[in-house]
Amino acid sequence: MDGSIRIARRVCWSPESGAQRPLDEWLGIDDASVSRGARQLCSLAAMAGGSFAKGTEVLWRLGQLRVSDEQLRTLAEAEGRHVKDALEEGRVGPDWTAADCRTPEGVSRIIVGADGVMVPVITASEKAKRRAKRRRRTKARRRPLWQRLFKGSEHPWKEFKIAGFYDPSKERVWAFGTAGGPNVIGRRMRRAAGRLKINEAQERVAVTDGAPWIRGQLQTRLPMVEVRILDYFHLMEHIGEAAVIGFGAGRPETMVWIEAASKAALEEGAAGLLVKTHETLRSLRSRAKREAFKKLEQYVANHAEMMDYPTYRAAGFDIGSGPTESLCRTLTARLKGGGKRWNTPNAEALMALAALDHSRLWERYWETPARMAG
Repeated sequence: MDGSIRIARRVCWSPESGAQRPLDEWLGIDDASVSRGARQLCSLAAMAGGSFAKGTEVLWRLGQLRVSDEQLRTLAEAEGRHVKDALEEGRVGPDWTAADCRTPEGVSRIIVGADGVMVPVITASEKAKRRAKRRRRTKARRRPLWQRLFKGSEHPWKEFKIAGFYDPSKERVWAFGTAGGPNVIGRRMRRAAGRLKINEAQERVAVTDGAPWIRGQLQTRLPMVEVRILDYFHLMEHIGEAAVIGFGAGRPETMVWIEAASKAALEEGAAGLLVKTHETLRSLRSRAKREAFKKLEQYVANHAEMMDYPTYRAAGFDIGSGPTESLCRTLTARLKGGGKRWNTPNAEALMALAALDHSRLWERYWETPARMAG
């Protein structure tokens, strides 16, 4: 690793078959100018560095490979697109199924979660400025067709959809994300459920927030998931907001009401919380306070079928969507930060690399059979 080596290889050519490079085939670089090992190091450095400039430093320290910031970005994004295609087409996936997802009691249970997370993206106006600046350069590098046609986004932030399947121990996880809409992530959830043989599980559970698009996709794409739980911590956010408006921030009575409401939800489900909320609503006179508790009452009523917490807890189900929240942070950590703006396809590519690692599929993706030279 401390010096350079020179390799001479034989290239064969014929009019019928064109060029043949046996040694390149054996090394796994016959179809690329960068070896598989170097691509893996570049992908790791791009993900771990926090920025592509920092990634080049990491790459030098890891493998004594010197590349420019731009080259590292290009390599990582290209690899991420390959990963995304491999995951979507089913060429790479987990080696476990729903039947392997067991509780300590031996019951097979698979859990699904989904959420949306905001990612900073390049707007159409920013894109136009960059292209104008690029055209003024005398030797501008010609970019791929999709980059030249991509117009940028309407707003500086875009909601990416993220979903995942996991087992009760959280040891088995399969995560993925997309910049597409609800139907795009819904189709991927359906394909993933099929690959994981979700119908083989004795218990199929979803733990999500109350977003309408998530409920819709679960109902249409995953109707076999019979237990759908409203994330308890999202519910507590709504309870806390109403309590602060009704009683004031930081006041003892506010915390007392929050604790009482929480107890009602956990012990009696939606019915108990509705009674508690309605009783408080009747005692209030301020219009703003009444509106806050009416809003909470409506939220609980709309999600009542997902709030049977006494039954869920008795069955040993998770009532919090912590693993899904973790997915959102992990898959978009590299995409966020001061000054970062992404083309949507490039953001999806980096997110695919993060999903590959989080799903423990990194080695599986890179372990392709070596082709021996003839």
